Amino acid sequence: MSSPSSLDELIEALRALPSVGPKSAQRMAYHLLQRDQRGAGRLARALAHALEVLRHCERCNTFSETDICQRCANPQRDHSLLCVVEMPADLAMMEQTQLYNGLYYVLMGRLSPLDGIGPRELRLDKLLARASDGAVKEVILATNFTNEGEATAHVIAELLAARGVRVSRLSRGVPVGGELEHTDSGTIAQALVERRAL
Repeated sequence: MSSPSSLDELIEALRALPSVGPKSAQRMAYHLLQRDQRGAGRLARALAHALEVLRHCERCNTFSETDICQRCANPQRDHSLLCVVEMPADLAMMEQTQLYNGLYYVLMGRLSPLDGIGPRELRLDKLLARASDGAVKEVILATNFTNEGEATAHVIAELLAARGVRVSRLSRGVPVGGELEHTDSGTIAQALVERRAL
């Protein structure tokens, strides 16, 4: 006997979440329906509301309830610095450092030709226009240090350099509190190359 189609549809919908396979989706569905119907309702309402009110900020491309997000509208931030990140979660991590007070541009992904994501899909033209607006003096590339993130940073750096925009890249190194014996050799090598005088 097969399960009700609405249950199958819920399980399949939960599989859209990253790292959620069929078994995990099934467990989540059963938990929400059997043990936490109030939480399931809250989740459904929150998701429906978010889909209704969230849009992309016209300046930085992150999620916002207004055309221009609060961060971009804040005159206290340094409008001469523009930090390029892949996703809103990366922006949040940059903000947690409490060392950066500039503005951002969120790519909402990274270049990945194998997945059909090129400059057009990332809307790099919008980033180039934003970085060339006259107010921006430096673009900090803070894409991830994956193959795709490195390729994305390289392409953006070349496009911006051709427009005379100053470009920098986050450096890599040994994590704070990290021990050399537990750090991969590539990270140690990069930290050695990017060492600084004391």
